[in-house]
Amino acid sequence: DITFHGKGGHGAAPHRTIDPVLMAARAVVTLQSIVAREVNPFDQAVVTVGTFHAGTKRNVIPDDAKLELTVRSYKPEVRKQLVAAIARIAKAEAAASGATREPTIFVNPNESAQAVVNDPGLTVRLAAALRRSLGAANVVATDPVMGSEDFGVFGAAAGVPSVMLRVGAAEPSEFAKAKAAGTQIPGPHNAGFAPDRERTIRTGVSTFTISVLELLGRPAGSL
Repeated sequence: DITFHGKGGHGAAPHRTIDPVLMAARAVVTLQSIVAREVNPFDQAVVTVGTFHAGTKRNVIPDDAKLELTVRSYKPEVRKQLVAAIARIAKAEAAASGATREPTIFVNPNESAQAVVNDPGLTVRLAAALRRSLGAANVVATDPVMGSEDFGVFGAAAGVPSVMLRVGAAEPSEFAKAKAAGTQIPGPHNAGFAPDRERTIRTGVSTFTISVLELLGRPAGSL
């Protein structure tokens, strides 16, 4: 989160104010230069401004303006680079506007987590077991994504290998239609998300059961 501190006043007399809305607006644009111009093109990174809150009425320049960001990367060193660049840009925009106070920058520890990295050996082992039971066409490897997930903390804290997988939730015929049309089915962060509940639950239960039996050294169907 970044909160820019200015000096509020009447919208008809902006020369008597230090406008935090203008600071934040410039920062929104400049922040996009971090990934475009500072991060190595071979390192994946995302800096997204998700919310912009300022003011209560159209003719009043507020004292503060707040941005909420999402920052993603696969490497810890890239994450440090992003956070440092965000702070640098925020402070520079405030200084350029003549702000008498630096912006407040807060990284919420409750919304931060390291990248999830599946253990290679365990991934191969579980994928093979799942393909044997569910069919090779129904178990596919996926590319890394920038979605946030704290699952990796469990394995790291326990000092054990871990694997995160996803269970498809789309109704098969709807998935086939979307694939043929080159469109996407609404996902969990979309208001149109409508999972095939019964099949998704059954597949999820089967997936976890097969995985547990594999780790216990017992063939699927032995219980």
